Amino acid sequence: MTKDQVFQKMIEYFQGDPKRIQHFTKVYAYASLIGNAEKLSQKQQYILEVAALMHDIGIKPAEEKYGSCNGTLQEQEGPAPAKELLQSLNADEDIIERVVYLIAHHHTYDKIDGKDYQILVEADFLVNSYEDSLPANAIKSVYNKLFCTECGRKICRDMFVF
Repeated sequence: MTKDQVFQKMIEYFQGDPKRIQHFTKVYAYASLIGNAEKLSQKQQYILEVAALMHDIGIKPAEEKYGSCNGTLQEQEGPAPAKELLQSLNADEDIIERVVYLIAHHHTYDKIDGKDYQILVEADFLVNSYEDSLPANAIKSVYNKLFCTECGRKICRDMFVF
């Protein structure tokens, strides 16, 4: 399974929803950049990048079932379609397990258990901060509490100038 295959499948998955496609593309770009700067192993980088492409896969089923797609519902509804998509691409079981775990926790900030998880959260926050027009004080607060990687911290400071 290649990342490009996952990328194409996620574009198909969010067909007709350019906002979602743009979102995961940006999260993927930041996750890739930060992961490379943090010198993740090749396998960790691969898992991170696949998870970044797929992290919001739970939005569609959450909206269909509940008419809402808050973080908790995304985490709840994302694992099943993620596992199905990854299995359809013949991904290795250990890859599926970790990617699904990251999808199921990407809005949970108090149980970060690895660099791949940390970087996914930072990349998603960078994109969400801009897309949601978060106020500067909120961005600074999350920066101080959540950001741990040097590259992620620098991108956040440079992007939001503080």
